Amino acid sequence: MLHRILKSTFIIISLMTLVFSSHVWAEETYKIGGLFSVTGRASFLGDPEKKSMEMVVDMINKNGGIDGRMLEAVIYDTEGDPTKAVMGVSKLINKDQVIAIIGPSTTPTTLAVLPFAEKSKTPIISCAAGNKITTPVNPWVFKTAQSDILAVSAIYEHMKKQNIKNIGILTVSDAFGESGRQQLEEQAASFGLTIVQADKFGGKDTDMTAQLTKIRKAEPDAIVCWGTNPGPAVIAKNIKQLDIKIPLYQSHGVASPKFIELAEEAADGIYLPTGKILVADLLPEDDIQKPVLAEYIKQYNEKYKVPVSGFGGYAYDAVNILAKALKGTGGDKEKLRQNIENMTNHTGVSGTFNFSPSEHNGLAPDAFVMVQIKNGTWELIK
Repeated sequence: MLHRILKSTFIIISLMTLVFSSHVWAEETYKIGGLFSVTGRASFLGDPEKKSMEMVVDMINKNGGIDGRMLEAVIYDTEGDPTKAVMGVSKLINKDQVIAIIGPSTTPTTLAVLPFAEKSKTPIISCAAGNKITTPVNPWVFKTAQSDILAVSAIYEHMKKQNIKNIGILTVSDAFGESGRQQLEEQAASFGLTIVQADKFGGKDTDMTAQLTKIRKAEPDAIVCWGTNPGPAVIAKNIKQLDIKIPLYQSHGVASPKFIELAEEAADGIYLPTGKILVADLLPEDDIQKPVLAEYIKQYNEKYKVPVSGFGGYAYDAVNILAKALKGTGGDKEKLRQNIENMTNHTGVSGTFNFSPSEHNGLAPDAFVMVQIKNGTWELIK
């Protein structure tokens, strides 16, 4: 009798253990962090990035997750503030114990959090463009936004075709502006260009007529502005107010409908390099990115009922790259890092990525096209 009772008890306990274990396994997820400028001056970057990350995570989970495990996105708002970005990355690493981080949205916030990612050996895929993020290469740091090197090269190549020789440059006083300024200065001579006047503006400045007046006196053939909203929109309006007739080039940092909204009529005629998403409908049918762009635009529009921006595409690409690299790793961060570093021919919204131990952006010049703003919309320059 006692033997039968013990046997029954053992079976019940075994079944309960099995059920409990299965329940725990079923709920076990891969936590991935997100750091975006969801609010504040850079919300035009961070809001679509947050939405895109959540959209991709939902889609992956609906399709069964990664190796049978669901993804859980833990996202904090940096408000574009490096101090708040540091607080966010600390919580993601120490409290939430994520296995990787997507973001931040801007170059200054990204540079602020990189030491923490490196120290904790947590892979991070930034959505910011600054060249300093991946140069020199940090084993744990990657980015999906096209680099300043490629953006400057695209602008200068277009200027060369227009026989432009002398330029004035105006850059924002932050890490993004400094990175762009460095590339503008380093690459000018190789395209036969001379910088006749260079000046800066603050991210919160509301009038740049003093800097533009100095640039006009230097008699350049064109002006290059390097910054993110709202400063570049103010400069576009100031140029119109001063009746300066030479071409204005902007960086890829304003490649979104928000810039046209802020600059209003002053946006017309401006040239800038951008990812292909703004002109997806105008691309030839054999463009390798066209199907990816069409799918992203379709998914985003259906879910959020608002137009996409290229900035959301940076997060879309980052999560898809992370998901592909996560397969078969069991959540091991070193294996995950290695898989990203060895990934090639991954075509995304921002271009075709070919990572390597010496290249953690992985994009080539064909990730950019030049556009001109006409009548409040983008026109592809062929």
